[in-house]
Amino acid sequence: MIDKSKELLAEFSLEGHPMTRFTTEDSKEDKHVGDEYFLTSGDKIRFFLEEDAVRDGKLDRPKELAVNKMGHALHELDPVFRRVTLHDDRLRSIARDLKFHKDPAVLQSMVIFKQPKIGGSVPEHNDSTFLYTDPPSALGFWFALEDCTPLNGALSFLPGSHLTTQIKKRFVRLPEGGTGFEELPNVSDSNPDVNHGDYIQPQCPAGTLVMIHGSVLHKSERNTSQATRYAYTFHMIESPPYATYDEKNWLQPTKEMPFAKLFDFAAQ
Repeated sequence: MIDKSKELLAEFSLEGHPMTRFTTEDSKEDKHVGDEYFLTSGDKIRFFLEEDAVRDGKLDRPKELAVNKMGHALHELDPVFRRVTLHDDRLRSIARDLKFHKDPAVLQSMVIFKQPKIGGSVPEHNDSTFLYTDPPSALGFWFALEDCTPLNGALSFLPGSHLTTQIKKRFVRLPEGGTGFEELPNVSDSNPDVNHGDYIQPQCPAGTLVMIHGSVLHKSERNTSQATRYAYTFHMIESPPYATYDEKNWLQPTKEMPFAKLFDFAAQ
């Protein structure tokens, strides 16, 4: 997968690219999540740039060192990622053994590059806020394609937070365009206080698979090293009638590309 990621980066053309940067900040001045390039990427392979790689609308470094992530339909459109995600009996066995879903659907696949020195931090969040279902059912599969360390922006987690953290809001497409957060109705504020000092940051050698419960709080720091931190990730959610995928979510299936049902695919 790492070779394929580098190949796709090399083939990526800047011609016509809107210089869309990936940012996790809630900025009205520069909010990539509100533009069409992002919102229509659910059934495509698109490239999102590091905030610190763009100066005056141009890249200040080679494109291979400027892309924050590519997504969000690698598992559908690229043969290598499709084989790993949808046609691998080992992964299908994991999904069956977990019994987390009765009929898992796969969505939002991407490679996150965490470029040297500029790979941006990702603040505390949980995935069910962004891929909301009723009831919540998101589960992340995160593959370390390179060694992940505290210096190059390894993931960190708050142990047990999936048991104490309610999903109180969802990330939605707004009627007036763009995206934002919407509070969920009838959610209690009786959560116990969470001690942010209890975060742990396990080091993940290349080849490690980390599964991330949709309610667990996690984050990653800025890459301060000279090394990249490639990781491939995708998510599974429960399918109807066991759960309902929210029609307001930023990522929506299309008639041409409905969400892939994992158990419908054979090994290759």
